Parts: sequence; C-alpha cells; structure tokens
Amino acid sequence: MYTRQDLKTVRIWDLPTRLFHWALVVCVTGLAVSGLIGGSALAWHFWFGYAVLALLLFRIVWGLVGGRWSRFAAFIYAPQSLLNYLGGKGKPEHSAGHSPLGALSVFALLAFLLAQVATGLMSDDEIAFSGPLTHLVSNATVQLATFYHADVGKWVLLSLVLLHLGAIAYYQRRKHRLLQAMLHGDKALVVAVASSRDDAVTRMIAALVLALAGGAAYWVSTLAAPGF
Repeated sequence: MYTRQDLKTVRIWDLPTRLFHWALVVCVTGLAVSGLIGGSALAWHFWFGYAVLALLLFRIVWGLVGGRWSRFAAFIYAPQSLLNYLGGKGKPEHSAGHSPLGALSVFALLAFLLAQVATGLMSDDEIAFSGPLTHLVSNATVQLATFYHADVGKWVLLSLVLLHLGAIAYYQRRKHRLLQAMLHGDKALVVAVASSRDDAVTRMIAALVLALAGGAAYWVSTLAAPGF
C-alpha cells in the first residue's frame, strides 16, 4: 500500500491542453444541440464546426510542441503495451498521462472529429445550408460526405463520447481523479516522472498557435461559392 508520503505531485496537463479540452466539450455539445434542433440553428452549427476545426488544428500542433504529456509521442504505444495493459500488466508510468487504452480513445476521438468536421465542410442539406467546400468537390463526394456526416459519423462520435464518459466515471470511482487533473493540471503519482512545462512562454506559444489555427478555420469558412 502507498501512503500520502509516497505520492509526488506532478504537473501533467499544461493550461493550454486543459483549455482545449473544456473548449472542445463546449463546442461539441453546441454542435450536437444545434444539429438536433436544425432549422435556423444550423447557422450556429456551422460556427461551432469552425470552432472545432480551429481547436483540432491547435491540438495537432500542440501534440508536437506542447507540454511533455500533451505530446503525441508521450502516448503512442505499441500494440503489445495495450495488450499488457488490458491484461492487468500495465506499468506505473501509465498512470501519469494517457494510459494505452486512454490513448486509443483520444486518437479515435480526434480522428473521428476531424472526419466529422471535414465531411461537414462538404455537406449539403439541399434546403438552406451547404458547406464551404461543396463547390470544390464532385456531386458524388458531396452526397457521400452528407451521408456520412448526418447518418454515420455523429453516431460513431456519440458512441465514443459515451465510452469516454464511462471510462472517466470508472476511473473516478477508483480514485484516479482524472477530472480534477484536467481542471488544475496536477496528478499525485507514486512514480517519479518528468513534469510538463507550463509557464508564461509556453502559454504565449499556445496563444500564437491557437490564433493561427483560428485564422486557418476562418479562411476555410470564406471558401464558400458566391451566393452561399
């Protein structure tokens, strides 16, 4: 058994990663609600979509240059590591950032969110709204993108989100405090690991990356054909 004296408080999630996480929660919720309401709310659906695009672009870059545990390199595991973890043979350091199973969930969510945003940009509801890229691709591509966006992708994402929430609830009951760590950034660990850099310089870099990502998302929004 470990005592409180054995635990070491380590900064795992830097502030930019935490803000990204909660902003994504808000925007994905907004996407789901506006998409469900439909009608004039679809205008909000588009703006939430552009916001998610900006956040995803930010996260991709931050996964390369962000804090130690926010970088993709920190949670890319070999298949054997995942099998060992599922078999109860995980390593102590797996409790620091994303575990092998958690990493799989993160990559799946990012990939399917990108697919959902990309297909939304090429979708057409044939009533009042069409994505800014519809005039740049073939009709067959528009039809396929619309079908995936409206009838496939959203259900895949809902399933992944529910699994994600279920995993968080499970680990919260096992005293892993995942929610708290994503609020204040720190974890109490029994294994000594390097902390994530999280200071004024890294936060300024993150702000610059987010500004560039936001600019890229806005540029995409301007690509609609005249009259749309």
